Amino acid sequence: MRIKLDAIRECLEGVIPGNIATCAADGTPNVAYLSQVQYVDGEHVALSYQFFNTTRRNILVRPYARVAVVDPRTGAHYRLSLEYLRTEESGPLFENMKARLAGIASHTGMSGVFRLLGYDIYRVLDIEQVPGETLPSPPVRTNLLAALRACSERIAEAADLDGLLTRLLDGLVAHFGIEHAMVLMADEALGRLYTVASRGYASSGVGSEIALGEGVIGVAAQERTPIRIGHFTAEYSYGRAVRASLEKSGVAGMETEIPLPGLPESCSQLAVPIVACQRLVGMLYLESAQDLRFGYDDEDALVALAGQLGPAIRLLQQAHEVPEETGAGEAPAPRPPGGAPVTVRHYAENDSIFLDGDYLIKGVAGSIFRALVHDYAEAGRTDFSNRELRLDPRIRLPDLSDNLEARLILLARRLVERDAPLRIVRTGRGRFRLVVDRPLVLVAGGAGGRP
Repeated sequence: MRIKLDAIRECLEGVIPGNIATCAADGTPNVAYLSQVQYVDGEHVALSYQFFNTTRRNILVRPYARVAVVDPRTGAHYRLSLEYLRTEESGPLFENMKARLAGIASHTGMSGVFRLLGYDIYRVLDIEQVPGETLPSPPVRTNLLAALRACSERIAEAADLDGLLTRLLDGLVAHFGIEHAMVLMADEALGRLYTVASRGYASSGVGSEIALGEGVIGVAAQERTPIRIGHFTAEYSYGRAVRASLEKSGVAGMETEIPLPGLPESCSQLAVPIVACQRLVGMLYLESAQDLRFGYDDEDALVALAGQLGPAIRLLQQAHEVPEETGAGEAPAPRPPGGAPVTVRHYAENDSIFLDGDYLIKGVAGSIFRALVHDYAEAGRTDFSNRELRLDPRIRLPDLSDNLEARLILLARRLVERDAPLRIVRTGRGRFRLVVDRPLVLVAGGAGGRP
């Protein structure tokens, strides 16, 4: 090819609709608009298949087409000569195109019309530029290679998972100019993702959960593929409003959901899987109120960054499974609690925890908290290790990808966020201390008694 496909990826964003020209068996030409051209690799593109129309019939008879695309920044026109190879109706690329198509449809008021049936894979035979005047290319917003290097160096200095998450989010702001981001960890046993860190939101949303396959984050996680949307789409947004009031009729009616953080109208979204050893570790999610904030190059750089995060997260979590022989003594010495007692209520149905009637956490993190406060109340224990928690049958950690260290970070951050009279403080590698400022009263469910 005279022009490389990688050099014109900006033309494939769908900002300016392209068109496709095909020919029937009898030589009759046909030209139609395209809703989406998807970059696959340096030699292939995918075109959305939505209707069995003239273009579709022509391609199945004579598998060659010409596609015209326009660079939205410079106005440069390009013609692609394509050869049809096959049609696919499922898989990661299908879900990626489905999500992007939903964004385009929502942005143009065509949500009831655009429906992806499948996608056609084409080999790019040639690319030519159509003669004509063009505008100069705009200046590069960010040197993404330099940003990737700087952010990689920053996270490489992390000594623990908590520090890694902080350095990552700081680096996204400082080097990529990305102000709204969150990191979610995977609980494959439950088919869910839970937020462990975020940046740029009024509420951190630490502890919020979404299911695999739900919204752009859940779909990207389920399919193990990055998904990038350039326009607001209701189909892939999330309900973030806090419920108006709590029902008082037992555990089923109690508020146990933490709202997922997010922009009210997220116009650009990029969800990137974090994978290590072919296993889903979590998700990196970024968004912006600006249309088309993330392009192909942004996606490439952040996928590369996520490729470093997966092994780093696994390594740092495993390092905390081998505690130091003695604590580092960084936490303050325990002091007798004072003030009014705080009621710790535990619901066994979902291991949800309430402090003086306010929801704190549930699930595995809730069972960890229950075990810690129970040992404190029964034996006055304040010092613990990751290793003993993993072996504790009360906690019921999942067999695969238990992410114990991430759950401890989640719990510690949630306690700080709720200004709770209890804190989790690191005392060394694989060791921590439960600091209690007020007397605890432990009750079970809604009927009283010990948890």
